[in-house]
Amino acid sequence: MSTKSFLDQKIVLDHGTGARLSRELVEFVVDVLGDVYTGEMEDSAMLPVPAGRIAMTTDSFVVDPPVFGNGDIGKIAVCGTVNDLAVVGARPEYLTLAMILEAGLPIATLHRILESVRDTAAEAGVKIVAGDTKVVGAGEADKIFLNTTGVGVFHREPLRMTSVRPGDRIVLSGPIGNHTVHLLSVREGLGFESNVLSDCAPLNGMIDGLDGAIGRGAVHSMRDVTRGGLSAVLHEYSSAAGRVLTIEEEALPIEFATRMASDMLGINPINAANEGCLALFVAPDAVDEVLAALHAHPYGRGAVVIGEVTERAGKGVEMTDADGKTTTIEELQGAELPRLC
Repeated sequence: MSTKSFLDQKIVLDHGTGARLSRELVEFVVDVLGDVYTGEMEDSAMLPVPAGRIAMTTDSFVVDPPVFGNGDIGKIAVCGTVNDLAVVGARPEYLTLAMILEAGLPIATLHRILESVRDTAAEAGVKIVAGDTKVVGAGEADKIFLNTTGVGVFHREPLRMTSVRPGDRIVLSGPIGNHTVHLLSVREGLGFESNVLSDCAPLNGMIDGLDGAIGRGAVHSMRDVTRGGLSAVLHEYSSAAGRVLTIEEEALPIEFATRMASDMLGINPINAANEGCLALFVAPDAVDEVLAALHAHPYGRGAVVIGEVTERAGKGVEMTDADGKTTTIEELQGAELPRLC
């Protein structure tokens, strides 16, 4: 069957039976992934992992809408897993890709998503070594769900939340809130999506640029700022370190269009999900070096210092505004926003 004729079809339940249509679907997936797929169609992948410590993470992705202005669920799936490996100090090497497809999903939509998986994996330098496909009936899933498991190899000591110290500066690698505003705008037809793009990106290349600072222990810890937003990350670190964290409201990197859209939508960007932003905890004497390394990478050009870890024991996050007034940032109990990814 030609790829073109296959693209005109939709997913049907028989694509999940394990028979000929299943084989044709798998062959289509492998053909689209191209060189980033290195599996051998055995029941398990056999990987040449160097002796030593590895990192492993898994995540499932449910994105509404699954295809948006400058990305899709495939790009988010690769970025999310690659970034989770990279922020603990591991070098991402391998991914698995599991898909749950709803009957009726256009093959052309699946093709676009697989192309994003391929292109993002190639940018991140990771290989897809195993996968699985399940097809469910119409109404039993929301078009397409993905799961990716990632394996990375440590070439240095792991980075942990408990390694942060009083005096550490808190650095953000770029603007916050863009991903949430973009997806909400696409979903609700609000018209912001052309001015506010998702920040979804694989960050391991940017993290590699920090190798010298990380190797010397100048970067004590880092975390990708995803679901739950900056607020959730800061509260996690405060709890792990047993220290109060402070940030400056004026220092937060929020683009004008994002701030305007957030005000109209009644959301706070510090609670908004991101898919291409790092929070780093950096020794004070290494801040300039870290900022220079981040600014040298396309994904880190907007990096800024937003606050610090205080000497005060306890758990809490405080924010100081332009007038010097300090308020406590409360940890959300649930979701301020509908789930996006």
